[in-house]
Amino acid sequence: MKTEMQVPANVQTRRNKSIKSTLTWYLFLLPTFLGIACFILYPVFESFRLSFYNSNGTIETWVGLSNYERVLSQNAFWNAVYNTFYIAFFQLLLAIPIGFVLASMINRINRFKSLFKVLFFLPNVTSIVAAAMIFMFVLQPEVGLINHVLQSIGLPPSPWLSDPATSKWGVILLTIWHWIGFVIIICLANLQAISPELYEASEIDGATPLQQWLFITIPNMKGTFAFLLIMGWISGLQRFQEIFVLGGAGGSPSRSLQTMVALIYERGFGGFEFGIASAITVLLFLIILLFTMLNLKLTRLKL
Repeated sequence: MKTEMQVPANVQTRRNKSIKSTLTWYLFLLPTFLGIACFILYPVFESFRLSFYNSNGTIETWVGLSNYERVLSQNAFWNAVYNTFYIAFFQLLLAIPIGFVLASMINRINRFKSLFKVLFFLPNVTSIVAAAMIFMFVLQPEVGLINHVLQSIGLPPSPWLSDPATSKWGVILLTIWHWIGFVIIICLANLQAISPELYEASEIDGATPLQQWLFITIPNMKGTFAFLLIMGWISGLQRFQEIFVLGGAGGSPSRSLQTMVALIYERGFGGFEFGIASAITVLLFLIILLFTMLNLKLTRLKL
């Protein structure tokens, strides 16, 4: 004759309390899950769906892959891709080494270290829109600060934002100034995590400060450089705010500043071609995914 197993009352009570506690925590997380679903997941899936339709925001017509064919055959798209990569590449090429050198210098001083951290990080917490508006005056051909410095050392002034040949470098200077504080803080965090014993042992072996920097500091910064490269590419490929302030959605002059996100804005909210804009969005997502995976592979980090 079978008898049912009876669960002790105290065990059942503890189990009920555990379930209740777990449900309580899920209730606290529910607003976050809803926010992610509404403002991240839904737009992603909607953009992917809309990329297969010809849509003006009201009327939708299925067109399959025609939007992708149109986008890939337009010079405006490839010009935006070139501008996006050009600005992002030179920003990373200059900002990371300069930021690392400055971080190494700050790390070696004993006084006013916190002051230098704050001063260098201030541009990063400044609104990029405000920073872009400031740089519109800094890069003025006649009265701009940079041209004034160039003339004071005997170099000719540059038209910067008014000439397609130099406009991208105006944006690059802005992005370096705005982002370099972040690079310095991240590099400093890793520099201070390197074991002092490595430097002490190398000093006993007769290594100079330059040799310590080259053969101890730089190899131990590999993970930091990989992180900065990935974050820099992701933010650089999504560049829009400073472009919109300096050159509008069309990337004036002569579309020399138009990035992929600016093109998405122009085609979507300017031309009401939401299917085309969504197709560009999907292509941008694939490019960011590809470059993230490539950076991880080159730096031999695992996803």
